[in-house]
Amino acid sequence: MTLRVDVLTLFPDAIANYASTSVLGRASERDVWQLHLHDLRDATDDVHRTVDDTPFGGGAGMVLRAEPILRTLDEHVDIARPLLALTPSGRAFTHVVAKELSALEGFSLLCGSYEGIDQRALDLAVDDEVSIGDFVLAGGELAALCVIEAVVRLLPGALGNDESSLDESFSDGLLEYPHYTQPADVRGVSVPEILRSGDHARIARWRRAQALHRTIARRPDLIAARGGLSEADAALLVEFPVLEANERNG
Repeated sequence: MTLRVDVLTLFPDAIANYASTSVLGRASERDVWQLHLHDLRDATDDVHRTVDDTPFGGGAGMVLRAEPILRTLDEHVDIARPLLALTPSGRAFTHVVAKELSALEGFSLLCGSYEGIDQRALDLAVDDEVSIGDFVLAGGELAALCVIEAVVRLLPGALGNDESSLDESFSDGLLEYPHYTQPADVRGVSVPEILRSGDHARIARWRRAQALHRTIARRPDLIAARGGLSEADAALLVEFPVLEANERNG
């Protein structure tokens, strides 16, 4: 199955340029996913292709008008559903949400801009709202790319090794363990000896312990969301009580 992603945006080139590179570009070439871009300015009705106007009730900035959004949907009835608006007030976009979207045949993203989107467009056309974090961007294009890449990399065939997406941060509700590569010594800092031991079962336990240590230290909320530590995880922390890594990365 090929995932279809539609993006409603004022800056289609910004989406297209990045989506043609790296993981997204290679996955598209393999027909893992297809991108369909819709320029909201194409659905305007004046010579200036106006998509925004001043807010009712006064205030600073401009508001993205509802009509170009609704007309775009009227003209492209095959747009994938659900339609998700990228807004600061949306529900948090997480790895769990990315997995939900990766299981669909397709979805669409509406990129906001200016001070916000006319509420009537959200009420009449949007199925859900998502936010990539507690901060504000000039537009939703960067947020859309974050969502697309997080979802596409979970699809079979998107990565060189499908197991890569199963063994990374958040895949099991934990931050990822630290990584090392050649050379074995960098400016006096050595690779943990266990990683050169050849004992793959012990290496796997060590990595799990490091993931737990890192998550406890940096994102205790993730541990709480898992319902705390299991007996097996608690035993791993006893087995590997000290991080065998550079303290600054600990």
